Amino acid sequence: MLQTLRIKNLALLEEVDLEFEEGFTAVTGETGAGKSILLGALSLLAGERADKTVIRQGAPAAEVEASLFFDDTKRVDAVLAELDLPACEEGRLILKRSLPREKAPRISVNGGLATLAALQKLGEHWIDFHGPSEPRRLLKEACQLELLDLFARARDAVAAYRVKYDAWRERVNERERIARETKLSPDQIKFLENQLARLDALDLTEEAIDALERDSQRLDRAQELTELASALEAGLIGEEGVSSRVSALVREARQLENLDPASKALADRLASAAVELADLGAEFASLGGEFQFDPEQAQDIQERMNTWLEVKRKHGGDLRAVIAGRDEMRLRLEVQGDLEGTLARLEKEIADAERAARKEAQALRSLREKAARELAKAAAKGIAQLGFKKADFQVKLVTLPELAPTGDCSCEFLFSPNVGEAPLPLNRIASSGELARVMLALKTVLADLDEVPVLVFDEVDANVGGEIGHVVGEKMAEIARGHQVLCVTHLPQVAAQAAHHLVVTKDQTKDRAEVRISGLDGNRKARVSELARMLGDRTAKSALAHAEELLGKG
Repeated sequence: MLQTLRIKNLALLEEVDLEFEEGFTAVTGETGAGKSILLGALSLLAGERADKTVIRQGAPAAEVEASLFFDDTKRVDAVLAELDLPACEEGRLILKRSLPREKAPRISVNGGLATLAALQKLGEHWIDFHGPSEPRRLLKEACQLELLDLFARARDAVAAYRVKYDAWRERVNERERIARETKLSPDQIKFLENQLARLDALDLTEEAIDALERDSQRLDRAQELTELASALEAGLIGEEGVSSRVSALVREARQLENLDPASKALADRLASAAVELADLGAEFASLGGEFQFDPEQAQDIQERMNTWLEVKRKHGGDLRAVIAGRDEMRLRLEVQGDLEGTLARLEKEIADAERAARKEAQALRSLREKAARELAKAAAKGIAQLGFKKADFQVKLVTLPELAPTGDCSCEFLFSPNVGEAPLPLNRIASSGELARVMLALKTVLADLDEVPVLVFDEVDANVGGEIGHVVGEKMAEIARGHQVLCVTHLPQVAAQAAHHLVVTKDQTKDRAEVRISGLDGNRKARVSELARMLGDRTAKSALAHAEELLGKG
């Protein structure tokens, strides 16, 4: 639950620290008083995007901070771990968001720096907003099916079906791709065969390609390389080379050894050097021979190198990409050779996958059929309590012509506000007031299934008559038995049902307008005065008496 909320320099509000309790909290105030600031602060902590226009004029930054408490932090800690953020301590989740005018925004969760995406992910697990536009969503079949599945506790069944559906669609897409891309003309087949022959001639191994690139470089600079190798050979083992001079020195060293046996080791080392120099000369002579290519060999190297450079450019620039391109061409030819067999195999796999998907779809449909009857019954009861004594509400499953991502059926809510009239789809008959009451009845039925602890209702009583206000308040209080409920309302009949009451006021007596948010808990006189204002006149005795009566009933 939300425990504390601190708001600083947001819109017209300078600073406020609020404490919240469990259950139903009403938020009231004149139209335009600034109730949206409170909702805006909660939205910012839930990850809603914002620009710097929300910063109070003259202030360096807007800041919002909240502390939430969870009896069991297992679910939220799992999300925090996934986001690489600090876990909750003693059941508390601390959210902070700062919007500086001149600097980059800053978000922290439990003291760790976080992103806007992380805040949005966490928001899905602690708060849910229901605004004035919510009833209009009820006209969409996707929303209706979503509500039915929530009531049916069908999340696992939907997930199981989606696995089978995706497997089926994957096979279908593969068949379409092969039928579209694999059918080759004779010219295309010949082209691919020629390309493969050229690639196979290259010997696509790292060793072979390295040797080809080395030979190509040698061919390009053969004359220069041959001259250098010959010069080194002559310098080492030619008539005037180092080797002949060192050989003469070896003979003199042996004479010294005869005169002084102690110099033998030096003579041996010099002899070894002479052998090494002779070997080097021979190797440079051999290397010089490698730099000499006959015309046929040179042409072969040039052709293979040109092919290698061409296929590198075509397939991605390295050996791995070229091999992948070769294998893809080979596969296309192999499939072409047995195209009918491949398509037949895929048709069988598609049929098997479709049967498996339809089996899961039928299980999901059975779950929905049972839930549809129960939801219709529960919603009709709630709608009757909201003023439609003779209304009829039905949940109808509509068979789809083919499997869809959501199953083999869609869902349609049918409604008749008056006795004797056949139920019709909501978008054909329901007024805004009727929609609001139908949605509220559904929300009441589904509230116990919603795992999000904080529910915010923004003027859900719009277009609802005053005589139904008391029932709307009872519905809010009923939902609040399992959730923390914040409800922005203009109806005193709703506000009187709340266990807690916040009032938003705007002070324009000074040079600058200023919004204030105050708690009325424990101040019955102030709360009666606010209810009387909502009834029309906080100074009228009749309004005050009515407010007392409403509060007494609450």
